[in-house]
Amino acid sequence: MTQERIKAYERIRKALTEAPLLPMPECNIPFKLYIDACGDGLGESLHQVQIIDDKPTEGPVCYISTKIKPTEARYGASHMECLVWYRHLGNYTIILMALLLK
Repeated sequence: MTQERIKAYERIRKALTEAPLLPMPECNIPFKLYIDACGDGLGESLHQVQIIDDKPTEGPVCYISTKIKPTEARYGASHMECLVWYRHLGNYTIILMALLLK
């Protein structure tokens, strides 16, 4: 192995083992849901404010993205964002149930 490869490996290892890692969601802290849609795909991220290095920091606890079908690519912006809700909201069922039972 060359020095360049060793350095590249170390950078990858550091990126995979240090912040920003996705923390576990905490049901006693409010969530924020960000969504986006474009002609290629749908995406969303669920965020929470958590304490990192003694500072409150908003960060993601979950990411979801999917490709859209060719027929869906013709949808307008509002319909595309509704499609994000329709397709992805079920992925948060466990978190939403925990909030309701709290």
